Amino acid sequence: MPLKVPHAVLEEIRLNNDVATVIGAYFTLQRSGAVFKALCPFHKEKTPSFMVNPQRQSYHCFGCGAGGDVFRFVMDYEKVDFMTAVKMLAQRAGIRLKLESDGEDSQPGKEALYEINAGVAKLYRQVLSKQPEGEAARKYLASRDLPSAASDDFMIGFAPERWDTVLRWAGKKYTREQLEAAGLVIPARPRPEESSVAPGAPARWYDRFRNRLMFPIQDEQGRVVGFSGRVLAAEAETAKYVNTPETVLFRKGHILYALHKARRAIVESREAIVCEGQIDVIRCHLAGFQTAVAAQGTAFTADHARILKRYADSIVLVFDADRAGQDAALRAADTFLQVGLVVRIAALPPGEDPDSLIRRKDGDAAFRQIIQGAQSALNFQIDVLSGREKPDTEAGLMRLATAVVATIARTPNAVQQARLLQQAAVRLAVPEPALQHELDKVLKRSRPVAAAAPRQAVPAAPRPIKELALAEHLVANPELAGLVKTYLSLDLVTDTPCRQVIQACLQAEQGGRDIMSIVAEQDNEERDLSRFVAQVLAAPDKIKSDFATREESVKSLILGIHTAALQRRRKEIEKQRQAARVSMGGRLTTAEDKKLDLEYTQLGYDIVRFKQWDTAVPVIEGM
Repeated sequence: MPLKVPHAVLEEIRLNNDVATVIGAYFTLQRSGAVFKALCPFHKEKTPSFMVNPQRQSYHCFGCGAGGDVFRFVMDYEKVDFMTAVKMLAQRAGIRLKLESDGEDSQPGKEALYEINAGVAKLYRQVLSKQPEGEAARKYLASRDLPSAASDDFMIGFAPERWDTVLRWAGKKYTREQLEAAGLVIPARPRPEESSVAPGAPARWYDRFRNRLMFPIQDEQGRVVGFSGRVLAAEAETAKYVNTPETVLFRKGHILYALHKARRAIVESREAIVCEGQIDVIRCHLAGFQTAVAAQGTAFTADHARILKRYADSIVLVFDADRAGQDAALRAADTFLQVGLVVRIAALPPGEDPDSLIRRKDGDAAFRQIIQGAQSALNFQIDVLSGREKPDTEAGLMRLATAVVATIARTPNAVQQARLLQQAAVRLAVPEPALQHELDKVLKRSRPVAAAAPRQAVPAAPRPIKELALAEHLVANPELAGLVKTYLSLDLVTDTPCRQVIQACLQAEQGGRDIMSIVAEQDNEERDLSRFVAQVLAAPDKIKSDFATREESVKSLILGIHTAALQRRRKEIEKQRQAARVSMGGRLTTAEDKKLDLEYTQLGYDIVRFKQWDTAVPVIEGM
């Protein structure tokens, strides 16, 4: 059962993360009176419409409608979920969160595993940088032209040739079971002569990583979740790379190396460079290609594609020029096309990878030119398959066209499909309608059972004007909450967010609390209510009137909401009586019909009385 952060802790985190300070750490804010303004980070604009209100601890963009509290900002800007935003802000404020217990079933909690991985990463880093055992690794990095600053930035370390480095480091602070759960140690198998070891004898473990250059693998928030260990000697008989096995933290199908560093640059450029290895990624970052990431010892998965889709619109795949690299690039392109990403493929010179190419004289310029000249996945596929098939023959062209159409069918985006079809028709010298016909057949086969036509999204109904205006008035003037408390039942407010905001205003006025504090307690993990309140907070200037005081405006809105409720009831009576007239067995009795008629008439009298405050108050008090 997932654990929740107590409201008191959430409030402590919110109060210790001033919204203007947090947002100002991401980009420059300019003071404008009591608020700050900036160009909105969530849409392109030339005139600042993004406002931050330190007094209300909220932000709102008048251009795109983005808004909310500090939690919502971190969620939207960092592209993370609510719990991750809470952890990030808690860490920023120095507030320790105990979100998980170690459990009663001896399964170690995630927080302990994060601590272990972070500690072991520091241990390996210390061995590399300071201890004699790291000398060979230091020479290796120097031979690869990787400076110590890069090792520090990417936390590169070294696991010495010992069986108990991690075991000794853990001592009694962490159990062997926790180290095993983190993937750092392996239980020793008993030798044949020890097959009769007495039950209850202490189990033995040994370090998984030995005599390897260590690359810590970090998640999107920069937390160490696993490791990749590389042998130093090229002729070593053991595996070149050893990775952390699947753990509760490390799932290689969900991890992209260096995404925590590349994420912001990817969001800004809307494009990611995807490489094959860690050193390639590090070299790209050192040369200024800050959007580079890599998969972690596995083929690219649908989860990788969905993760990148959150940040980018397009990707550039950088793979080796040999046949294996070409095939890997085409498989990866299929995966990324399926989520609607635009895919380009950069062809490296034979025998080169990003690391070796960039290290050459003027290599960064050469790599940049290759990235800029990367072909579309479709053109790359046609080039590759044209060298393997015989497109000048009818059979070869048909095989090539079949493969190309299958690629086009991968994307769910109709515009992208149309664009790729146009490209394919030109490259293959085949009429576009013919390719469209083949594509239709492929799509039909992939959906053999006709799916029900999706219901068109129903546009959100506009909020009742008077209810929204009342919420805006009360947020701006909470001292008027007494009028609402006395003369308006909140059951009459039909819009849920408006009702929640009005209720929060009443609670704030009664308890002497801040409205945003109450809203934070009632909000969901998407922070929808905070976003709506930010919109309301941005509105008071629009509701000033030269013809009525604030109190008179609130009274008028209360009358209007009451009137709307009376009118809704009259319509219900009309429908009820009409339904009874056409029903064979549900006719009203004379007494029932008379009762409804009297109520209908009284509602008409009340509606007239609600045109004036003085005549409406007795009706309200009599309800």
